[in-house]
Amino acid sequence: MMFARPLAFLTVAALTALGNAAAGQLQQMTNFGSNPTNVGMYLYRPANVAAKPALIVAIHYCTGTAQAYFSGTQYATLADQYGYLVIYPNAPDSGGCWDVHTTATLTHNAGGDSLAIASAVRYAIANYNVDANRVFATGTSSGAMMTNVLAGAYPDLFKAGAAFAGVPYGCFAGPDLWNSACASGTITKTAQEWGDLARSGYPGYTGARPKMQIWQGTLDTTLNYHNFAEGVKQWTNVFGYSTTPVSTAQNSPLSGWVRSTYGPNFQAIIANGVDHNIPVQANDVLNWFGITGSTTTTSVPTTSVPTTSPTTSPTTSAPPTTTTTPGSSGTSAHWEQCGGYVTHRNLRELSN
Repeated sequence: MMFARPLAFLTVAALTALGNAAAGQLQQMTNFGSNPTNVGMYLYRPANVAAKPALIVAIHYCTGTAQAYFSGTQYATLADQYGYLVIYPNAPDSGGCWDVHTTATLTHNAGGDSLAIASAVRYAIANYNVDANRVFATGTSSGAMMTNVLAGAYPDLFKAGAAFAGVPYGCFAGPDLWNSACASGTITKTAQEWGDLARSGYPGYTGARPKMQIWQGTLDTTLNYHNFAEGVKQWTNVFGYSTTPVSTAQNSPLSGWVRSTYGPNFQAIIANGVDHNIPVQANDVLNWFGITGSTTTTSVPTTSVPTTSPTTSPTTSAPPTTTTTPGSSGTSAHWEQCGGYVTHRNLRELSN
């Protein structure tokens, strides 16, 4: 289902530095288990896979595709170096948005897009020799929302998550794909309420929870920056941490950004002066996941940017494609979550 006005200005990040120069291509996964919403699933397998590889599920933004996130981030390129696998889901919605609002998708094994992703993960563990203790999720905007959903509904499968410009688990809950109250930052809950909401994703579960890392720009009005503080409340409650960080690092990982660590299982990174187009920090994410041992800074891509995004799900074994065009000199590439590439001025006009 498409939405007219709200989704027109739901933007996505300028992704990671230099884009993707992976050696291989995506391969479609089929017959991987329960897939009630017909989510497309694509696998990147590097030439030199580790004997017991880690698995990253990398989740695109609205109007994006599996191919676009494969091409626009460095997770596949880094997989060539570190030998892990990457699954790129492709949203079945006609606008390319993820179901992060229905009770089914928010609940363990109940259905929705999240169940399809969980099924693909289970299939990969059973058939690709994936290390079940090294399964991770990350995404941008709508994909960041799904990352939070997976952390709440499938804590038994995922060991860590990294969400770029998303909202707390359950914030978009309701009858519609778009939740204006959450997006505009008017939903406020106590830490206990947010924590209870996340725990409700898998009723009766008492096991370990995936460690979480959330990222957001202070100028984000598409998914209002207020949601960042609400996310801090949610995950500190889940882990039993204080909402006061135990340490704060300035200029980490980029100049002007602030990394707050609340405990070993939760970090929150503020991108000062950045809007919804927050650049993905793939190397930092790999460090958070424990795939690498050090954090390396990445920067905003300036070489290419998609001007249009496919609006249909793939129907063949080939992954969906995306069109690219050279980026403007001296500007950051912007990947639009809903409505294609726009400038900051366009965003202001659309949100008025």
